[in-house]
Amino acid sequence: MQNPEMTGLVDRLRTLIEDRYVFPDAAAEISARLAARRDGYPTDPAALAAAVTADLQAVNGDKHLRLLHHAEPQPEQAPGDDAAEYAAMAQWAERTCGGIAGARRLPGDVGLLEITPVLFPAVLVGDVYAAAFTLLAPVQALIVDLRGCLGGEPSAVGLFMSYLWDHEPVQLTGMFERATGQVRQSWTHAHVPGRRFGRDRPLYVLTSGATFSGGEALAYDVQQTGRGTVVGEQTRGGAHPREGFRLHPHLEATISVARAVNPVSGTNWESVGVTPAVPVPATDALSTAYRAALEQVRDQDGPSSAEARAALDAGAPL
Repeated sequence: MQNPEMTGLVDRLRTLIEDRYVFPDAAAEISARLAARRDGYPTDPAALAAAVTADLQAVNGDKHLRLLHHAEPQPEQAPGDDAAEYAAMAQWAERTCGGIAGARRLPGDVGLLEITPVLFPAVLVGDVYAAAFTLLAPVQALIVDLRGCLGGEPSAVGLFMSYLWDHEPVQLTGMFERATGQVRQSWTHAHVPGRRFGRDRPLYVLTSGATFSGGEALAYDVQQTGRGTVVGEQTRGGAHPREGFRLHPHLEATISVARAVNPVSGTNWESVGVTPAVPVPATDALSTAYRAALEQVRDQDGPSSAEARAALDAGAPL
């Protein structure tokens, strides 16, 4: 690579990795790898992004560690100024109903809540979650579909889990931050607006090979707290929160600045993904969970039992 602009970009990226990446030893190895190849990278921004990303992930497979190519030029951003990113995220949330793709009651008194494309920051979607859970709070079993959830923000995971729990808080996955050298704890909320589904009724969470990052965090917390059953496929395996850094109008570095730490397992789902308790192809996850939920509702001594039995006799149509 003979382009001084691109050579300088790689050098700036190396400095960011050394200063910010959550694993200092790996950061040194990654930086050395980039330095060894800096003069051989392509000069085309898209090709450069692909080549550098491959090297960034070659050391430890961190899927959050990337050089992203943007087809449209990205605006410059002053250090510490998150206003532009927040505005873009708010617009995205507005266009996608806050990530709630669907909230409906299925025959047999089973609720279905579909989350895609991401779990948006809680400050943006608190009212949407309150509305969705108020709607579904009366159902006797709940299915949360994370098969199309490609990421999310820790505050949203904590808020979402709060609707699946009761008023007494439980500790969730926290984040060890390199900058502070401490774990930032996460707990469910003692109070939430609207109605909770609570912690006692049956809960199923659906995953796929595309479920990533914040979606995995929610599935993992459900699993580690014993709150519900994960059904579907092994998830992608990205547990490191990241920050974005603009290095070029079309190139953004994303660097993991923390690592997830669960208080129960003492670790996280990085590289390995979340392992479902009921492993089935993603295409079969909903029908599998729905049938299991109906069987539980049917076996309860309540007004929904007969309806659940009828749904099972009808083949549990969706």
